[in-house]
Amino acid sequence: MPVFETERSLLNPKFEGYKLDAIDQDDVVARYPLPHILNQSSPAGRSPLSFQEVQSRIRHNHLVVGPDGRSVYIDHDLRVIAVDVDIGPSFEVLYEIPKTIKASSDDGPHMEYPSATFLDSTTLFVSDGQGTLYALRIEQSGPAKLLNSFELKIPEEYKSVYSSVPFKLHRAALSSAQIALIVLSSKHYGSLAGVDEEERTKQPTRSKYDVWAVTVDLEQIPQDQPISLDVGWHRIGDSVPLQVTYIEAKKAFILLGNGEYRSILAPPAGSYEPSQDETVPIPHAGENLDDTNRQRTAQGLPKPLPYSWTQTEDSVTVAFPLPSVTSKGDIKVTFSPTTLSLFVTDEEDVLNKISPVPLPRYALKKFWDSIRTTTSFWTFDRQAESAYGLLTLHLDKQHDGTRWAQLFGAAGTADNEPEVLETLDPSELWLIRESLEKYTAALQSGEDASGLGLGRGMPSLAQGEIDDELDRDIGDMSQLTWIAVDGTEPSWAKAAGADEPFTLLSTPLPGDAASSLSLVIKHGMDGCQFVYDGEGQAWRHTATFNVLSFVLASKRDTRFVHHLASKAVLAFESGSRNLGGNVYIYRGPAKRTDKHAKQAVLKVGDGAGGPLLGVGVVLTNAGREEILCLCQKELVIIHSTL
Repeated sequence: MPVFETERSLLNPKFEGYKLDAIDQDDVVARYPLPHILNQSSPAGRSPLSFQEVQSRIRHNHLVVGPDGRSVYIDHDLRVIAVDVDIGPSFEVLYEIPKTIKASSDDGPHMEYPSATFLDSTTLFVSDGQGTLYALRIEQSGPAKLLNSFELKIPEEYKSVYSSVPFKLHRAALSSAQIALIVLSSKHYGSLAGVDEEERTKQPTRSKYDVWAVTVDLEQIPQDQPISLDVGWHRIGDSVPLQVTYIEAKKAFILLGNGEYRSILAPPAGSYEPSQDETVPIPHAGENLDDTNRQRTAQGLPKPLPYSWTQTEDSVTVAFPLPSVTSKGDIKVTFSPTTLSLFVTDEEDVLNKISPVPLPRYALKKFWDSIRTTTSFWTFDRQAESAYGLLTLHLDKQHDGTRWAQLFGAAGTADNEPEVLETLDPSELWLIRESLEKYTAALQSGEDASGLGLGRGMPSLAQGEIDDELDRDIGDMSQLTWIAVDGTEPSWAKAAGADEPFTLLSTPLPGDAASSLSLVIKHGMDGCQFVYDGEGQAWRHTATFNVLSFVLASKRDTRFVHHLASKAVLAFESGSRNLGGNVYIYRGPAKRTDKHAKQAVLKVGDGAGGPLLGVGVVLTNAGREEILCLCQKELVIIHSTL
């Protein structure tokens, strides 16, 4: 059974669009100049940054929200600034990180942005972005107290070029009464033995990233000498984690990233050896492989295939030719997440005599991969050709972005049926999709199909904006990696979504404890919110944000996309062009059957405050949610109207 299984009752295929909710900007948005400004740029060495490094810096959230509503950020002079919205807001310098003088000619590892994470309301860990960690004790007022500083010394078995590297902090948690476990990430600098200087400074290759869990004994912190960090466990992956969450009840971390985080000591995957059936023979002189590999009819023409199929990133389309005299009542199709049952009733053997190929007959035939049954369907178009119609199966892939090697036969298993190659002929695709064109024809040339009095043709919101390639690329292909505090993989990790690829649209807004264990995942054009149920060890579909991937596709300057519980999804623009940026708020429909939902647009940046660098939400003492938008020179507070 798929881990992220949608609840059909929460889907709304009749949803038509969003209506603007005109919120008065002056009522909900307040701006405050920062007494200590930030710096978006970070020093780099002579070697260029890789794509993954640039992407990580763009996504870096400079604002860290604490468990008691207090927030911190680190300014361009490496001062740790506390922000308290209940009084003012107020900005207080907690600690000034010592500056490390680095020679300009030094071609060491690239520095990271300074980062921070709270262990609890009184303990804060801060990284200077150059390889040093500081533990601070936060008082009710006044500066924080430095408890100690730490360095990450990479053990020799990890074969790093450098003994110490810059790192980024993600999460801190108590693994026992006095032991803190801190998760941090750093770029993986593998051995450069045999690589000359010229080759090393060429165009960068794809980066790898180390994820470290280091332990700190809280009883041993107050010492006069720096302490080396002990590595509790280690993983390696292709990207910086998008989110790290700790579940106290499970004593386990969730690493959310663009791929799996695996042990560096695990054996490498074995090389793939193609089977004899997968090899392509080389023809001899005068030999026609088509004649030898295809069964021919008495007239010398190739025997028609039993079906043809094609696929996109998120769907599979299968076409079976049937005599046009076939009745829809004679066709029986049943989908399950992994199998197909298909029968065509022919009691008098009339159809078999007409058809050049046997009628399709499948009983619990396994697909190559799983599908979503709630959004898969079939159609029969008997007018597709003069004598034959097309029985078309429209299958929605469970795992978006996974390419099927063939239609039938589960991945990794053998199947006795001859393989039918994927059909890519454009004329074949036109026949397969002919029935879908009838639907769009009414919008393009007919009267108003929506019944809203909008006139003829397509709605203005979508006219000229439909781009299948663009819409398909929205979101991040992501995976979850579960790791227990002792570094092992929990026995229940597979059932909880480990190694299950999905397209991520939104993560929880930092500081929103109510939705910390939730994700918004792409399902067709919708965004489905899944919440982790720790007791049942399963992800439950709890809400749907309709056509979310479509509306996000039109936002080209988006920096952060987060959701606030099941109330709304917020897309924040960076405003890096000195024109200011907006936040687009997409609420879920009040009722599942509603055809419309509310959308709001608020101006976050005014151009003078600089680009948006961090976001979060805090709960004030009065019980009111305040959304914080940290720009380079000002703090923007949005009084939540959700």
